[in-house]
Amino acid sequence: MSTVRVWRFFFLLAFVLFLCSVNHAQATRTWISGVGDDVNPCSRTAPCKTFAGAISKTATGGEINCLDPGGFGSVTITKSITLDCTGTQGSILASGTTGIIVNAPNATVNLRSININGAGTTPGITGIRIMSAGKVFVEKVLIEGFSTSGVGILCAACQVAITDSTIRNINGQGVSAGPAEGTASVFVCDSLIAGNRTGIGAVNSTVRISGNSIVHNATGMLTGANGSIVSYKNNVIDGNGTNGSPTSTATLQ
Repeated sequence: MSTVRVWRFFFLLAFVLFLCSVNHAQATRTWISGVGDDVNPCSRTAPCKTFAGAISKTATGGEINCLDPGGFGSVTITKSITLDCTGTQGSILASGTTGIIVNAPNATVNLRSININGAGTTPGITGIRIMSAGKVFVEKVLIEGFSTSGVGILCAACQVAITDSTIRNINGQGVSAGPAEGTASVFVCDSLIAGNRTGIGAVNSTVRISGNSIVHNATGMLTGANGSIVSYKNNVIDGNGTNGSPTSTATLQ
């Protein structure tokens, strides 16, 4: 083979490898649609179908956005990422399973404007199960119809903030903060927690509550070993079978 042909061969090989690397690069922002397909690149004009399909094509710290209404499937999160369905009806139906699992040490995860429903012949287990993380922000999320917990927080030394959300009809704890080791710091603000067996439960963790309505639960609040619920004295805790009471109060600044 002549020198020219050798160089031509290596040039073509390098070009093909370059195209492959471009095609497999992860995007900072990806898109999903009710009429998408997970074989797509998850771009604005060729969206994916599910969160699980898009997450592998989204860079760490990136964002998955919902283009239109749809059921986008359960997902396990293992890196910093944002799932955002603001402006449309983005949902996860999780009959017999967990809607979102966060298992991302030291990561920052944002979950925004998603409906997570465990309804079905076999109810879902947990709406959002946080195994490990640095920070998790749950904003404008509706969670209902699960058998164990709405938001189950098992991460040690993590921070979880739940704001402007609704957690209802859970045959367990609406917010369950109970890491086996270490402590979790949880803040629940401006949310409705109703119709659950227990509204908020805390073990090995501190849950701070402000501006919430904790109503129509069998038990409003429940604490176990090394658990505390701190109220800023501006919550509605009424109409429960047993209201329970915060372990301490704090003054609004």
